[in-house]
Amino acid sequence: MDAQQFLAEFGHIANAPGGVARLRELVLALAVQGRLVQQDPSDEPATKQVERIKTIALTTTTAGKRKKTAATSHHDGAAASQLPRGWANTRLCELARVLNGRAYSKQELLASGTPVLRVGNLFTSDHWYYSNLELEDDKYCDAGDLLYAWSASFGPFIWHGKRVIYHYHIWKLDLFSSEEVDKRFLHTWLLEKTQEIKAAGHGISMAHMTKEKFEQLVIALPPLQEQSRIVAKVDELMALCDRLEAQQQDRRKLQNALRQSTLQALASAQSPHELQDSWKRLQANFGRLFSESGDVSDLRKSILDLAVSGCLSSINESDQSATSLKETILAAKEAGISSGTVVRKKHVKPEELQETALPSHWESITLDEAISTIDAGWSPACMPNARDDESKWGVLKTTSVQVLRFLPHEHKELPASLDPRPQYQIAVGDILITRAGPKNRVGICCVVDDAPPRLMISDKLIRFHIVDDLIDPHFVALCLSAGEPGRIVERLKSGMAESQMNISQDKLRSITIPLPPLEEQQRVLKKVEALMRIIDVLEAQLNKSQVVSGKVAAAAVAALTGITIEQEEAPVKVPQTELIALLRLGTPGTSQDSCRLIHATDRFKSSACT
Repeated sequence: MDAQQFLAEFGHIANAPGGVARLRELVLALAVQGRLVQQDPSDEPATKQVERIKTIALTTTTAGKRKKTAATSHHDGAAASQLPRGWANTRLCELARVLNGRAYSKQELLASGTPVLRVGNLFTSDHWYYSNLELEDDKYCDAGDLLYAWSASFGPFIWHGKRVIYHYHIWKLDLFSSEEVDKRFLHTWLLEKTQEIKAAGHGISMAHMTKEKFEQLVIALPPLQEQSRIVAKVDELMALCDRLEAQQQDRRKLQNALRQSTLQALASAQSPHELQDSWKRLQANFGRLFSESGDVSDLRKSILDLAVSGCLSSINESDQSATSLKETILAAKEAGISSGTVVRKKHVKPEELQETALPSHWESITLDEAISTIDAGWSPACMPNARDDESKWGVLKTTSVQVLRFLPHEHKELPASLDPRPQYQIAVGDILITRAGPKNRVGICCVVDDAPPRLMISDKLIRFHIVDDLIDPHFVALCLSAGEPGRIVERLKSGMAESQMNISQDKLRSITIPLPPLEEQQRVLKKVEALMRIIDVLEAQLNKSQVVSGKVAAAAVAALTGITIEQEEAPVKVPQTELIALLRLGTPGTSQDSCRLIHATDRFKSSACT
């Protein structure tokens, strides 16, 4: 391997998504190609080892249980002229017996006895079954045995535990001579070839990788001394990969903490001067704070927090005052109660805003004071599918309500045997909030902007309206999704477990939201929409950067190993759009509200080698 080429490509590989995994793949590929350590002319050629192993395989018996494998001089591997000096092609069956584990019925798996090693125990599961059966010796494995899991999760393992019975979905490789083959090299070779073995097995379960096919795998075997040198070098480089991965994880944690701290300072700014300083700090460190597409969710949240705290707009003398608007809302509510169009609800203790310093020209109002109607829907036993045309009725699922986004296609068809309840049919302008479900799905709010006919709300959705539409429904949904009102929603959730929580109508009515003039509400919403479009572009560019980075890493590994990796060639077009601009208070959002994405990809060459 060309050291200069490796150093030139190192940063491309290491900093790509899954880059350390690529480095590990590179190490293994170079190891089995004979390009990781130098060949020593004084090493005994592997052909002599193979001949001795064949002799041992033919003369060794195990109580009549050893199955002899017909020797063959033909191999489908690399031609002898292409092998490194001293290497030889052989088959797995010429180096080891591949032994089957044992399948068990439920009745045979007990709570005590000899542990039964299953595939899950090799990967993630700490749950063990046991057996009290007396089995032949080759159905057990001991510390140091080489195993291969061939079901679902798969790959080679050297067992380091106590004596166990191994399951049917595990093969044990019983070497004919551990003096002639380094078991750790065979493990390395199988680890590198596992993806090829999986492909030969036609699927993730390797259903077509029979033991007979597995035994016929062709192995390029190095001299015994070189096997040991390769294993030592692999161990050394894998330790460096572990160290590099830990450093990257530490850097990622620091990046996340710095991003959250910077955005928190932005959201908690108490004056225009503090806001400008915080935004400049964000702009100056943008490339260090955002490196993955998922990072922008924090930025979205901060924009919404700024919007509901009054930092994305300023006073306009021509606006109706918030005080006058609040008086109009309260008067309209009382008039509706008097006329019978609005039902008077029992009084609820208001959840006041205590952390937010609203602009001096803003007011605040509880939803109890502003809501004209509020109800929940109906949850009949529906069909599992969505309706296929709008002449049929459907019931909305809670997933139809996303943060500030309504998805009408998320519904189930109402059976023809059930009569619909038209009073629950959605209409444009309905404000919806999820009432029950897992904690992360309760309190999600949006506005119905598209209302296909014959769709009803379920009883896990609360629907409400503002009296005489005197507050923009989208601004109400924004307030319930961000800032202090959003945190109050989070606090008011209740339930015995996070998997099943709820928020009641009374608790919802107790929430206080900011109340700017109606015209200013609409300016805030336009500003948010403009900034979200910019963030969408940022997310697309970061996503494209990750995809391209992954492709470059794959190409670099292919160039170093000679293994061709197929990649999609369709280009991803991303607008040439600046991303974040210096925030100007009171200035409407435009397509120029952006700054350029700063790429700051730090290389890990020195940290991996020190």
